[in-house]
Amino acid sequence: MPGPLEGVRIVELGVWVAGPAAGGILADWGADVIKIEPLSGDPARTFQTMLGGDMPTNPVFELDNRSKRSIALDISDDEGLAIAKELIAQADVFVTNVRLAGLERLGLDHETLLAEHRRLVYAAITGFGLEGPDKDRAAYDIAAFWARSGIAHMLTPPGSDPPFQRGGMGDHNAGMAAAAAVCAALYSRERTGRGQLCSTSLFRTGIYTISFDLSVTVGWGLTLGVGSRETMHNPTTNNYVTSDNKRFWVVGLEANRHWPPLARAVGRPEWITDERFATAADRARNGPELIGELDKIFVTRTLAEWAEIFASEPDFFWAPVQSPDDLLADPQFHAAGALVEVPDESATTSMIATPVDFDGTPWAPRCLAPKLGEHTVEILDSLGRLDDVESLAARGVVGVLA
Repeated sequence: MPGPLEGVRIVELGVWVAGPAAGGILADWGADVIKIEPLSGDPARTFQTMLGGDMPTNPVFELDNRSKRSIALDISDDEGLAIAKELIAQADVFVTNVRLAGLERLGLDHETLLAEHRRLVYAAITGFGLEGPDKDRAAYDIAAFWARSGIAHMLTPPGSDPPFQRGGMGDHNAGMAAAAAVCAALYSRERTGRGQLCSTSLFRTGIYTISFDLSVTVGWGLTLGVGSRETMHNPTTNNYVTSDNKRFWVVGLEANRHWPPLARAVGRPEWITDERFATAADRARNGPELIGELDKIFVTRTLAEWAEIFASEPDFFWAPVQSPDDLLADPQFHAAGALVEVPDESATTSMIATPVDFDGTPWAPRCLAPKLGEHTVEILDSLGRLDDVESLAARGVVGVLA
């Protein structure tokens, strides 16, 4: 199952998560991704110790780097840089999230490479974009995607501390955007014969993520309030707690459609016409009272009991608030294809799947993430440099897996 990008060659010069995430998605889809790493390795290899101390594997690094080939290369050395440029010359796509100023110093900026290689698709992932006063500013996703874009603010109730972003959220959003951009640019190249620059940024993907709110601000000059469960204007879109201390979310966005099923599910059909709650405006005006009443009712049964009751109402929409352990036990997690089996040295390793499938050209991961420099010799051989390996390694230009 080679995937829809079989035959596409990609050179990735990426660090940490965003660039490798884009390359990882494209590798899942069948592309041959050559990962250029410094002799010390992609710093994301340190997640193994940062998160787990002496844990034997590195699942975070594996997620974004499976099915790739690794060459350890010192591109600050002239000969190492020449090898990188040879690889790019043979590639369909160059993916990078290295800072723009550093790429320009090396002659790996988009203007230089696209002038030399008219069919190359150059995919750049930055912190804040290609223009403006902060185009060269360093950024992790917590800064550009989470904090500066407005997401953290819009998730912080008044008087509270901002919530912490989960690891890689912005990076993976940017990686998905970059992978989509690469595919669009490759499609354009099929029609025009020319590659192009495509770019995204952590900041821009954060802005798009919060664009529901920002569209209201831009269009109406208003800022939507930050939700609080005690004061929700629509109590039928809120979260509640059961007797076994499980939390779930009721999703009743359509007032006329979703209110009657909720009233019936909690055993209060008379609320449907109760003057306090009969219309959306009534429920908003009397929201705290209705939320308090629902709290008293929902805490009388377990989540499993409520799930059985909710199932009797086809127009009652809800979902449990799940922990990672809950998620792994959820049969729909597996039915949705959230796990993929990656071939390893003895059998397979279960890993999280990237979130797109193709019926006509199904993909499957080919191998675990490469060890640092695992394919250096193989890649140099493909460039006709097999006889140079020992000399290059002795001079610290390349790293070879021991």
